[in-house]
Amino acid sequence: MVRKSMKVAEKGLVFPVGRIDRYLRQRLLKIRIGAGAPVFLAAVLEYLAVELLEIAGDSARDNKKIRIAPRHIQLAVRNDEELNKLLAGVTIAQGGVIPRDQPVMLPKETADN
Repeated sequence: MVRKSMKVAEKGLVFPVGRIDRYLRQRLLKIRIGAGAPVFLAAVLEYLAVELLEIAGDSARDNKKIRIAPRHIQLAVRNDEELNKLLAGVTIAQGGVIPRDQPVMLPKETADN
């Protein structure tokens, strides 16, 4: 156990490596889990959280708001190509919809133009 805590201290992770390790072991009963797996998973989760919060904070600032609302998270996710792909099947409560022009609603182009 000392080895894990040294790794966490070296990496400077904020996400709880011990809790992630416990959840992995509870969920994956028949699979062996190495000592580095929860550390790596915590680092990936922390990176995704920081990335999402940074983009959502920019979206909130663009809308002249101080707090990040679910709407700002929705705008951040749907406007970022990689996050949109990752969270394609996710519904964000109170997120609203992304404003866009429907092709059906646009005026038809004629040969005169």
